[in-house]
Amino acid sequence: MLRVLIVDDEPHAHDVLAHHCRLDPDVTVVGNCHSAAEALRMIETGCVDLMFLDIRMPLFDGLALLRGLRTPPLTVIVSAYQNHALEGFDLDVVDYLVKPVSASRFAAALAKARRRIAEQPASERADPVDIVLKVDRTLRRFRLVEISSFEAQGNFVNVVGTQGSTLATATLKSVRARLPSARFVQIHRSFIVNREQIAEQQPDKVRLADGQLIPIGRSYRGTRLLK
Repeated sequence: MLRVLIVDDEPHAHDVLAHHCRLDPDVTVVGNCHSAAEALRMIETGCVDLMFLDIRMPLFDGLALLRGLRTPPLTVIVSAYQNHALEGFDLDVVDYLVKPVSASRFAAALAKARRRIAEQPASERADPVDIVLKVDRTLRRFRLVEISSFEAQGNFVNVVGTQGSTLATATLKSVRARLPSARFVQIHRSFIVNREQIAEQQPDKVRLADGQLIPIGRSYRGTRLLK
């Protein structure tokens, strides 16, 4: 799954790029940021594989954001102006798209990004160590090692871990796309669990180290979960 971050101060640009993302089943939009400052906070979570980045935004522009990042994610610049293309490629961007962005041009940029990812050494594709979720109206950082399970509750996800339980505004699908698959596994349409927290596996449920009993959905049974 390719985790995409859209950074643009124009709502219409978000709509267009999100539409193109939905055409590819292996792409998940993990964030929509309207300023470089918002994008910086999202990038620091380590959950972004590819960023679609506008240049001209309030406060500081997209190129300034790229210059300020020690290890930026793969980036495709999306701009209404062509005159920054050389500067963008000097910053090693994957591609430079001029608005309005067609579906075919967008797909070509995705293909370039996937080739770049395939060429990266495994050491450069480290799993994230935390996840940032919206709680009430605040962004909160959760350490993945401290989380035992995620439970879908309508338009919310209940995050359970060493700090108790916290209700975050997110879907289970969007959370799953941002988690390292080697550590977290979905075992029910409403539950994702931390493999390292599984103390016991039964045919229809698991018991976690903190005592939670979580059902295994029919379509998820038969898989060995204990490492």
